[in-house]
Amino acid sequence: MADAGDVYVSWRWVDDTSARGVAMLPRDDVRAVLRRLADAVPDPGRPDELRRVMTEGALVDAAAENLLAQALSRALLPYGLAVQLYELSQRGIRPHLRIQPSPRLAQVPWEIIAPDPAIRLLDIADVSLLAPVSVVRAPDRIVRRWHETRDLPVVAVLDPRVPGFRADSELGSVLGRPSADSVVTQHFSAYSDRVVPAVSEPLELFRRTDLDRGWLSRTLRAGASRLIYVGHVTAPAPESGESEHARMHLACTAETRGFAAPTRSHRPLSAKDLLLGTHTLDPAPLPGRDLWPMPSRVALIACESGGDLRFTEALGLTTAALSAGAELVTATRWPLPTDHAFHTITATTDHPLQAAIRAVDTAHESADAVKSLLDWQQTRLTAWKTTPTPENSPLLWSAFATVTD
Repeated sequence: MADAGDVYVSWRWVDDTSARGVAMLPRDDVRAVLRRLADAVPDPGRPDELRRVMTEGALVDAAAENLLAQALSRALLPYGLAVQLYELSQRGIRPHLRIQPSPRLAQVPWEIIAPDPAIRLLDIADVSLLAPVSVVRAPDRIVRRWHETRDLPVVAVLDPRVPGFRADSELGSVLGRPSADSVVTQHFSAYSDRVVPAVSEPLELFRRTDLDRGWLSRTLRAGASRLIYVGHVTAPAPESGESEHARMHLACTAETRGFAAPTRSHRPLSAKDLLLGTHTLDPAPLPGRDLWPMPSRVALIACESGGDLRFTEALGLTTAALSAGAELVTATRWPLPTDHAFHTITATTDHPLQAAIRAVDTAHESADAVKSLLDWQQTRLTAWKTTPTPENSPLLWSAFATVTD
């Protein structure tokens, strides 16, 4: 897809099993439906935005969500492609649709768009996002493939303590006070013998103070099958044009060297760090891919962790992970509501975010991570249709997308 006022789309089928196609999506139609989508998802720049979208946004109202899904399909799914997908579904064939969205369309939850009121795209196709060609075809990129590394340790950075920020502050705890019987504790305890950092009790995986960039570098260089990060990401606005300033918040102190400016007593790890390493910082610099060689599969479960696809030049955290060797990255399209937000705003007693973390981590351990995650999203869609409560709404689970090389 390419933005040029109107949006221009081309598609082809691997091995030319079906006819190729091209289409033009009219500018006004695209603008109108994107305004509706933007109004339905959290905007970190607006005060009290999360409460609004969790109580009156289109993604938490079943009728409004279905109308939005239909509008997204009408505006963004080319008619010729829709016909081909329908014909395949009638023959019992489920294709894998790999989408390379233009920056304006990077937040579109393609999985839930509705070619028909009763049919969603994930009902008839597997869906993933394509990384920029400039990244996956870079001559110095070394990809770590799952079938070769799957038995290596899993690196888990789970809600690390950010120096200078209390648990209830803006960069405080994402998961809340850990407990032995919580969803995520039980999940990671089931295979804690493979998890790094090594712990004697599963609770010790959470809210650690030693998970800084130095530790992450040493751990990744020792070899890993997967990396799962649950925490905070802060991303610049797309109009800034500075996707490389997306920041991951580890336990790094302000004295740590890096490209991001310190915040209180903390220096975030930026996408620029992951890309450039110590370029201009050391007399004998190391590139980011050598300092933080990414494993085959990376999960970035944090607010707008996949936001770099909204930039004309995607140089954010998702792109940096792919550039450093990952073959797939699961990230989020918009800010995520925490379980605390669900409890205080919607009064649910469930833990939807913890359930999502478990689902993403389980998908990344499976043979087909894309399909496994989509299977979970389909169960959430079924729950949403039968019990349209906020904790079942696509506001949380359709934020996740997997970018592949």
